[in-house]
Amino acid sequence: MAPTRKKRQTKHRGNAAGVVEARGRTGRKPTPAEKRGEAREAAKPRQQRPDRRDQPPSWRGAFVRAMFAAALFLLIVLILFKKTAAIKLFPLVLLMYVPISYYTEKWSYERRMRKKALAASAGKERSS
Repeated sequence: MAPTRKKRQTKHRGNAAGVVEARGRTGRKPTPAEKRGEAREAAKPRQQRPDRRDQPPSWRGAFVRAMFAAALFLLIVLILFKKTAAIKLFPLVLLMYVPISYYTEKWSYERRMRKKALAASAGKERSS
């Protein structure tokens, strides 16, 4: 019977201190523009997404949030109290949560816009 082949062993990586050093770049060489960092600077504006909090509130968003909250309310009441009357309360809770959600979001949005306007005007006064 032929002897079994020995498994190939991986190289022992690292030095005496235990540090494993990186092998360096193995792909294509960077272009001169990439070396200077121009490609990274050009890509930055595309990567930044607009802040969601800077968009004015909508009734649709309020409805979605209210639907989630009302469903959570329904589940909690059904599980903890085992009351099927919670199903009848679902539309009432939804009707209450929609305007509460919208006006809370509107208040938060207007407060954020006021703070941004104050910060922008304070920045302009300093630069003048």
